[in-house]
Amino acid sequence: MAAKYAKDQPEGFTNAIERVAIIGAGGQMGSHFTRALLATGKHRITAVTRPNSNSAIPAGVNVIKADYTDHAALVSAFKGQQFLIITLAVFAPADTHANLVKAAGEAGVPYIMPNWYGGDPQNVEMWKAVHLPNSADGYRAQIEQAGAKHIFLACSFWYEFSLGGGPDRYGFDFHKKSLVLFDEGEVRINTTTWPQCGRAVAALLSLKELPEDEHDRTTTLSQFANGTIYTSSFKINQKEMFESVKRVTGTQDEDWTITKEPSGPRYEGAVADMMKGNMSGFARQLYTRAFFPGSAGEYESVRGLANDVLGLPKEDLDEATKEAVRMAENNEVPY
Repeated sequence: MAAKYAKDQPEGFTNAIERVAIIGAGGQMGSHFTRALLATGKHRITAVTRPNSNSAIPAGVNVIKADYTDHAALVSAFKGQQFLIITLAVFAPADTHANLVKAAGEAGVPYIMPNWYGGDPQNVEMWKAVHLPNSADGYRAQIEQAGAKHIFLACSFWYEFSLGGGPDRYGFDFHKKSLVLFDEGEVRINTTTWPQCGRAVAALLSLKELPEDEHDRTTTLSQFANGTIYTSSFKINQKEMFESVKRVTGTQDEDWTITKEPSGPRYEGAVADMMKGNMSGFARQLYTRAFFPGSAGEYESVRGLANDVLGLPKEDLDEATKEAVRMAENNEVPY
C-alpha cells in the first residue's frame, strides 16, 4: 500500500486528531483519558453515554446520550469523529463492544481504541489462560470488519488500583497489614498508573496523523495504526513494591504478616473457585498468572515501550504507592 502523506490529502484536511469520542468518559479509565485530553487543549471531546448514566463528566466535554443498542443513535453520535475510545467494564454485555464498533464504522470513524487496557494483546496463550470474556483477536476482527483501524493500549495492570485492591491482586491487604508473596515475590511485571495511561493516550492523539511528505521522519499517529502502544510506569516485582510500601507507611517487616504461596497452585485454586461461580477467583487467577516464572506480565523486554516516543515522564514509585495506600485506606478500591 502506498504511503499516505498530508500533502496528498484533499482540500480541508487537517493533519491532527481534533474530534475524539469516548465511551465511559466518567469511568475508572475513561475519566483519566478525558482529563488528559482536555489538558492538551487540542481536542474537542464528546462523551457518548447511556441515557440513564449519572457519571460525572468534566466541564468542556460535549455529552450525547445514546442507548448502546440503538444503532441509528450511535451512528449519529459518532458522525464526524476522528477517533473513538471505548472503555467498558470487563463483564459488560458481550455484544456492546461490537455494537459500538459497527456504528463507528458506519459513521466513518477512522480509528478505534478497543476496550483492552491490559497486558500484551499479542500474548494469546496468556489471555486464554486467564479466561477473559473477550479476546484481542475478536476486537481486531470487529474493527477490521467495520473498515476502521485499531490502536491498542497495552498498559498491564493499573498500579494504584492493583496495589490498593486487596490480596487477590498484588497480594497486599492494607487493612490487615498482610502480604501474600507469589513464590518468592521476585518475578517482575510491567504496571502503569492511571495518570500515565491518560498521558499516553493524550500524547498519541496529539501527534500529527500523517507525515507531511516523504521526507518527514517525525512520529505520527498513523505509524501506530493497526498496532499497539506499549506503555509502563514501572517494571517491578512484589518485593520491590513492598520496599516502597514500607517507605511510604513508615513500617518494617515485623509490622506485616508475610506469607508465601506457590503461583501454580494459587492460580489453579482461583480457576476452580471461578468455575464454581465465586468470581473473586477471576481477579486472583488473572493476577497470579501474570506473576508466573517466565514473566508473562512483563512485555517491555520483548516489545519495547513507547514512553520516550510519546514523551511520557519517569514517575516516582513512592508517590504512586502513596496514592495506592490512600485509596485502600479510604476504601476507594473494591476488594
